[in-house]
Amino acid sequence: SNFIVLSILSSASMAASAAFSVSSPPLVPSSCKIRRPFLLLGSKSFKPVSVRASVGNPSISIDDKVSVQTKTSKWQWKFKGNSIGIHYEEHEGEKSESAKNILMIPTISDVSTVEEWRSVARNIVQRDGEVNWRATIVDWPGLGYSDKLKMDYDTDVMERFVVDFMNSPESPMSHAGNDDIVIIGGGHAATLAVRATQRGLLKPSAIAAVAPTWAGPLPIVFGRDSSMVTRYGLLRGTLRAPGVGWMMYNMLVSNEKSIESQYKSHVYADQSNVTDAIIQSRYELTKQKGSRYVPAAFLTGLLDPVSSRDEFLQLFADLEGKLPVMVMSTKGAPKRSKAEMEALRGAKGVCKFVEVEGALLPQEEYPSLVAQELYNFLQETNASSS
Repeated sequence: SNFIVLSILSSASMAASAAFSVSSPPLVPSSCKIRRPFLLLGSKSFKPVSVRASVGNPSISIDDKVSVQTKTSKWQWKFKGNSIGIHYEEHEGEKSESAKNILMIPTISDVSTVEEWRSVARNIVQRDGEVNWRATIVDWPGLGYSDKLKMDYDTDVMERFVVDFMNSPESPMSHAGNDDIVIIGGGHAATLAVRATQRGLLKPSAIAAVAPTWAGPLPIVFGRDSSMVTRYGLLRGTLRAPGVGWMMYNMLVSNEKSIESQYKSHVYADQSNVTDAIIQSRYELTKQKGSRYVPAAFLTGLLDPVSSRDEFLQLFADLEGKLPVMVMSTKGAPKRSKAEMEALRGAKGVCKFVEVEGALLPQEEYPSLVAQELYNFLQETNASSS
């Protein structure tokens, strides 16, 4: 996810945030075939499916008469002597006793929040099919409604968080078998989940990567040569500093006009969907104490899971034959980010690739369409693994 607001101060590149996400289509067939146990499959591969999908009707309604139970709570993540309150939500339908589990992870951006997945989660869990689903959505440490401690956030910290949230005996996911969870993530969240799986730290049953990205807003625009890395460090230090950090953060990121501009320019596909209520909600997130620390890391590349396209593609390739991986791309993604997503079309380790209408946050803008595509993938992968 990503959210870019850029400015230059003296010799330091100043910027602030971007948001990555994906829009989804109607029903499409898939050939994601996996037989359990997936770790024994070795070199078995799947014939990739690449689909261009049209949006059709973007407002397939959710049946409000179907009961969906929602629980909101906080989990205390123990990390380096800190106890960090992690906000999460659990959504389940009426037949929750036999439900399989989904973990949804928001994009990483200044305005990252569980709210971007809420409608999608409710849409999926209310469906009555051969398999029922329970969805957990979790906010990243330092983002959304989780605690925002002043820490040295980097890729390893965020990866450790996801691993602990799934694997810790005290976590909300402990009731589910680790290898029976489908991970759905957007932007950097998707790539972080793929990286952790590739390293053997996570063992989900499948992964849906929604507009996966790997380069933060500044590195993807300005690159990573030594002079730019120095400027990124200056920017990061300034944003983290007391007083001046808040002032700069407020000027570049934490204001309604900046957030609205980004949403209308490339986060949403339809400017009329950018409501005052959405902008106000996201603005309030940026006003929470400590809200600038993760964005300072994200903008300057410290949360990038890899440092090149080759490494990005290798993460997915290393999952070939081990579990189903679906990639959802979008026609309206910014040029550079779109190029990285497009590189995954037909790539090794990707058994289903779908390109859809929309801009950078369709799970929030077009939740019913995204839910339909994800539900198809869930049903297909469950059928092939049974």
